[in-house]
Amino acid sequence: MERIPIPIAMLPQKSSSFSQATVREEKLGRNLSLGAIKLTEHIERVKKDAEDAAAAASDKDKDKDKDKDAAAGSGEGDAADAAGDGETPAPLPHEEPSLAELSAEVDAFLASRDGDAPLSISEVTLDRFASAVEVEIAQSEGDEDKWAPGEDGEQPPLLAAIRRIATLASSLTATGGNNGTEGAVRYTIGVHRVTGVLHRAMTFVEEEFHALLEDPLVAKISHATDPGSASAKAMRRLPSFGHAAGAEQDRCVIPSSEGSGGGGSAEASQPFPAETVERLRAMVDAMVAAGYETECTEVFLVARRNALLSLGYEKASIDDVVKMAWEGLETDIGTWIKAFRHIVNVGLSAEHDLCARVFAGSNTPLGRDIFADLARCAMLQMLNFTEAVAMTKRAAEKLFKVLDMYEAIRDGAPIVDAYLSSYETPENGGDRSSSGAEALADLKSELASVRARLGESAAAIFCDLESSIRADAGKQPVPGGAVHPLTRYLMNYLKYVCEYKNTLEQVFREHHRPDSDDAPGHDSESSNPFAAQLMEVMELLHGNLEAKSRLYKDLALSSIFLMNNGRYMLQKIRGSPEINAVVGEAWARKRSTDLRQYHKNYQRETWGRVLNVLRDDGGITVKGHVQKPVLKERFKQFNAAMDEIQRTQGAWVVSDEQLQSELRVSIAAVIVPAYRSFLGRFAQHFTAGRQTEKYIKLSGEDLEGIIEELFEGNAVSMTRRRN
Repeated sequence: MERIPIPIAMLPQKSSSFSQATVREEKLGRNLSLGAIKLTEHIERVKKDAEDAAAAASDKDKDKDKDKDAAAGSGEGDAADAAGDGETPAPLPHEEPSLAELSAEVDAFLASRDGDAPLSISEVTLDRFASAVEVEIAQSEGDEDKWAPGEDGEQPPLLAAIRRIATLASSLTATGGNNGTEGAVRYTIGVHRVTGVLHRAMTFVEEEFHALLEDPLVAKISHATDPGSASAKAMRRLPSFGHAAGAEQDRCVIPSSEGSGGGGSAEASQPFPAETVERLRAMVDAMVAAGYETECTEVFLVARRNALLSLGYEKASIDDVVKMAWEGLETDIGTWIKAFRHIVNVGLSAEHDLCARVFAGSNTPLGRDIFADLARCAMLQMLNFTEAVAMTKRAAEKLFKVLDMYEAIRDGAPIVDAYLSSYETPENGGDRSSSGAEALADLKSELASVRARLGESAAAIFCDLESSIRADAGKQPVPGGAVHPLTRYLMNYLKYVCEYKNTLEQVFREHHRPDSDDAPGHDSESSNPFAAQLMEVMELLHGNLEAKSRLYKDLALSSIFLMNNGRYMLQKIRGSPEINAVVGEAWARKRSTDLRQYHKNYQRETWGRVLNVLRDDGGITVKGHVQKPVLKERFKQFNAAMDEIQRTQGAWVVSDEQLQSELRVSIAAVIVPAYRSFLGRFAQHFTAGRQTEKYIKLSGEDLEGIIEELFEGNAVSMTRRRN
């Protein structure tokens, strides 16, 4: 058999040609599977060998030229005689066949393999063809158009060469057909050489495939930008093979359409130009045809998963989340929600479209399964964060963020269901047993599970309000009978809670506690466990406030405290349509009735005693004669009572202006007319001058002024006021 010497450096190494694929984490930082082949070094080696061979051929030609000149100078006659004798001239230097010529020979060999008279091919041809493919790959490095189809639509030469050597390797190593294992035995060296080059070619294609998937605009920008400019260098991404890559980036910023102009949003919605998709599709066809479907799938999944998750969400372990302070976790949850909604509403749709465009034709089923695996991997990684949040210690302030996450997952579930349902359509084969359908079914199940855990956490947090109210049993009354901090906190909390009314109703229907139906309230609440739980909280708050009102020794101040808190609760209820719809008008009317009763209790405790002083019950006038000592005592009692009221109730607080005004008007309507009448009847019985000033210290206008200064939170005695 004809043999040619093969340089040792060009012999395929066993570790690269026949060994199993290895994971190159330290080189790539990603899960690939084509083996640790340094393609760049190999290409440089091939180029050097070609240059050395060319130099050697050039030196040989120079030596021949010198010999010819010497022969011509010494014996032209001999040359003429030799010519006359009919001798043949010296042979021309041997020229290596081109890739096209070798390809034609390989195509003929392949076409005859299944026939009755298969052709043979020499080991030399196999070696030359493998070397020619290597040179083609080496020359195409750095060429932006190496994957672009020809003007007549033909596949690019590089792709044709790779597909041809893949077919050749498959044919030589085939175990079936007419040839059996003859190819592997007969062409031992050739098989080794061809499969080694095929493996290196697939490594090269994998690098290009991964680079384009990571940065779809690299080719487009390189054409539109000067290669030497700073922007071009910043945008161009070198292949990951042959360069040490760090770990995957955990954080990136969600792209913003603001400031990008009119074309920015269109570019963002369609990041892969048509020419890039054509190149990706060509690479997929080459890898699948060569039997590297698994490697193609893994590269696509890794690259697009990283791109899909690079949306501002920072990955954290469950332990880190559980130990995180709430301020930091709250921010991370907000970031997670934005990233999750973007992935579900935008990212999955874009990736589905990309898979359909890249894996077209006979590769369509593969593209559908890859998309399903991609969606499952990306979403499960996002859902790990929600599980960690659900495991953190429950606290009332966490409720709203937990509900936000619940809503995000709830709203995303129908989108996943739609993708899963697409596997049942006739055009997709109607097969739910495929790997893609199973992946989406797993994702659907995990979404439902995480959603249930978040719902249980939200329901538990809200139900924990009962324990918080019962635990608030402070023995120190609020100064001035003002609104209690617990009332402010709970009513504002419930106001925001009711903004999630629909979501909480859904949560409680699915996750409410069994004893929720026993909560007191209206019959309609039995079908709305959330409303029943909220009414339980309201009733507990009302009972807690009544208990706190008994901490005041002054019954009038106790009534002011209950009025302040009851009025605050009613304002919050009537100021929020959401909470008003849950509580109901009947409950509001009942609380209004309670407020009127508190008002009456206050009037009786404070001003009832004052009215008794001003009432002539037969002790002042006896048989038509005024008893001056009794009259003097009555005026002294009235003055002392008003001084006490002004000193104490001036420090009481009624923060609601309307309630404050109502109290003052109702007091003045009862006390001022009674005092004016009392003055009119008995003032003339005092001697003008010092006696009048001693007993009649207030006019009707003075009394009105005192009443107008009540409930301001400032204690001012009547004496100081007059001074």
